[in-house]
Amino acid sequence: MRDDDVTFGILCSSYHIVWAFAHSSRHGVGDDLTYNTTRTFETFPFPEGLTPNIPSTNFEKDSRAKAIAKAAKRLDELRNAWLNPPDLVKIEPEVVEGYPDRILPKDAQAAVTLKTRTLTNLYNQRPQWLADAHRDLDAAVATAYGWPIDISEEDALAKLLELNLSRSATAQGSFDDKDDESDDEE
Repeated sequence: MRDDDVTFGILCSSYHIVWAFAHSSRHGVGDDLTYNTTRTFETFPFPEGLTPNIPSTNFEKDSRAKAIAKAAKRLDELRNAWLNPPDLVKIEPEVVEGYPDRILPKDAQAAVTLKTRTLTNLYNQRPQWLADAHRDLDAAVATAYGWPIDISEEDALAKLLELNLSRSATAQGSFDDKDDESDDEE
């Protein structure tokens, strides 16, 4: 499991979302996705050098990683401020070590209001500040791939597929080379 802002940012980008829609199965009514780790996450081609198999400390000085982390952190802060505004919540320390502090409603009216403050409702409303934060995140992620910041989702999906196929072929070639080496040893 990762908890770095770079991975969070890449996974929150429109590029990962369009990949998820293309590679996930659907259930229920509409476009409810079943996010399958094997078909969606493991096949998603992260920007070179920013992949989840590399410790985040290895790329923390990378300017691409810094830009993504900054935009992702800003998105997270804005969303959290909307979900749990200071005038409606109180923060109490958690008594169990290692767990986050507890966010509790200040009163009964705050509890009622907070029930309506969900990520689903936020994204359904899609206020301008949220759209702007996602635009900035997408620009940072596009730059990390070496794409123009105004790349269309269709073009990005095509480039992601091309990158996935290229990396798959390279990985397959390295497996074939190992097979050849083991054949030579016999």
